[in-house]
Amino acid sequence: MELQQHDLHHEFPEHKDAIHELKTGNHHFARLFDEYHRVNKDIRRIEENEEPVTDTVLEEMKKQRLKLKDELHAMLLAHKG
Repeated sequence: MELQQHDLHHEFPEHKDAIHELKTGNHHFARLFDEYHRVNKDIRRIEENEEPVTDTVLEEMKKQRLKLKDELHAMLLAHKG
């Protein structure tokens, strides 16, 4: 089974330039971006069976990733706007 790509450049390809601008110019965005990618990497390792965890832990991590993605997306929209 092929796993979906969840990095922000795959999630929001239309915001590629804004992602770069905010990563370099907005400390809060950069921190959330790094945290999002750390959580995403951890989830990917779990889904590839490299790191066993309970379903509950995995679901909580996915909720955290979604919360971060929503916050980052809101910042991208505000930056565009």
